[in-house]
Amino acid sequence: MDRKAVLVDDHVLLRNGLAGLIRDLGYEVLFEADNGKEFAEKLNQADLPDIVLLDINMPLMDGYDTAAWIRRHYPEIKILALSMYDDEQAIIRMLKNGACGYILKDTEPAELKKAMDDICSKGFYYSEMVTGRLIHTIHSLQEENSPARTLTGLNEREIEFLKLAATELTYKEIAEQLHLSPRTIDGYRDDLFEKLNIRSRVGLVLFAIKNGIVRL
Repeated sequence: MDRKAVLVDDHVLLRNGLAGLIRDLGYEVLFEADNGKEFAEKLNQADLPDIVLLDINMPLMDGYDTAAWIRRHYPEIKILALSMYDDEQAIIRMLKNGACGYILKDTEPAELKKAMDDICSKGFYYSEMVTGRLIHTIHSLQEENSPARTLTGLNEREIEFLKLAATELTYKEIAEQLHLSPRTIDGYRDDLFEKLNIRSRVGLVLFAIKNGIVRL
């Protein structure tokens, strides 16, 4: 049986083309929607999708709010963020709001298929664009005896920094909030990269979420 997908994107021509591609990849497209509000109205509780491909920039109810709504009401539905934005803040915010993966709209069909298949079977997909280290980080956090699972060795300042890193504040704004110099904040970040074997801010956010430092 084909897995079921839904497309939420206000660019109709792009969405229609993507719907055809997704069908060619072996997925049934239940319906399409212009925004999160229309998606919520069209959703049939008796026939839920396995995966929702979700744009970020939409009118009425954008991708961030839609992802959070899906996570709150239908946590079994997987979310793949499909966006033109490749900036760190957009990625972090979508992951925090429940996205299981994040790819760009100019992605090749083969990667789109892999992303959808991985999310449906494994529960996550993170492309090279997000970070090549992220999958390793997620796997290590799922291992009971992994050093990454323990918070031993992290001081209060580092934990406070992790909480703020999971917000939309820039590193400079984090420094101002903690009344520290940007150089000191860079030091906290680099120390955490080394301690946790992580190479990006997205990885730090995922670590904080997985270990209960940040509550969704």
